[in-house]
Amino acid sequence: MVLSTAAHEPEASVHYTFASRYVRAPLPRFKMPENSIPKEAAHQIISDELMLDGNPRLNLASFVTTWMEPECDKLVMAAINKNYVDMDEYPVTTELQNRCVNMIAHLFHAPIGDDETAVGVGTVGSSEAIMLAGLAFKRKWQNKRKAEGKPYDKPNIVTGANVQVCWEKFARYFEVELKEVKLREGFYIMDPVKAVEMVDENTICVAAILGSTLTGEFEDVKLLNELLTQKNKETGWDTPIHVDAASGGFIAPFLYPELEWDFRLPLVKSINVSGHKYGLVYAGIGWVVWKSKKNLPEKLIFLINYLGADHLNF
Repeated sequence: MVLSTAAHEPEASVHYTFASRYVRAPLPRFKMPENSIPKEAAHQIISDELMLDGNPRLNLASFVTTWMEPECDKLVMAAINKNYVDMDEYPVTTELQNRCVNMIAHLFHAPIGDDETAVGVGTVGSSEAIMLAGLAFKRKWQNKRKAEGKPYDKPNIVTGANVQVCWEKFARYFEVELKEVKLREGFYIMDPVKAVEMVDENTICVAAILGSTLTGEFEDVKLLNELLTQKNKETGWDTPIHVDAASGGFIAPFLYPELEWDFRLPLVKSINVSGHKYGLVYAGIGWVVWKSKKNLPEKLIFLINYLGADHLNF
């Protein structure tokens, strides 16, 4: 969420051109007006101001060069008045969400039995997904340390210095030290060897990037899994891996199906992916999926029953 800035001219007014047939006096820009205005005027004023924005279809800079089929527009508008959290009232919407989570989990080779459902949630882009995944790793690590009678107040996470800012946000918001592997000339992604060297007993996970924001490169998750497995065996730790597949999760399975980066690797416990980074999808939709239920601490899941029935929520 972008923070608002203080108004430099608190008494400034909105001057309009094409709404003048409805409104005769300027409107205050930063305060509620004394009187109402016709809905036609409000629509015209806002439309005129929004014309100063860029054209999303020409936006090549922020992963959201978006256009969707007219049928998608119709579906969006038909469902925009639904309060999705009220799952009893809108069970089909809930079912579609669950099916999406399961499709993605199967795409990433989650070990799901015939009588099981995938563990995951839809999110507002990959930023929220990373917050939830990171929190799960932190809580799981804390629970293990508490059970062992060891300190649990200094968790850290290992990433490459090429991570998106949402990882820095996670570390700061949830009080986790961010240990970044520095990039070097000709090597602009995380070096798995150096990443594993930085892992210690307080590391809640190593975050690998499948599709670096800087170059689009895939980090070598398979090598990271092999090196970290060896270190875990030597130390007795069980440091896991999270894959930030925001920019590559819907590319690798189709273009490089033989590439092992997902739940086929034993230490990969969760994966996040964005829906809107590939074109033809409006921003911002994302998901986070876990390999199994045991990777998501139960105390992070809330049982909500105030809308008519019991629902699990994370």
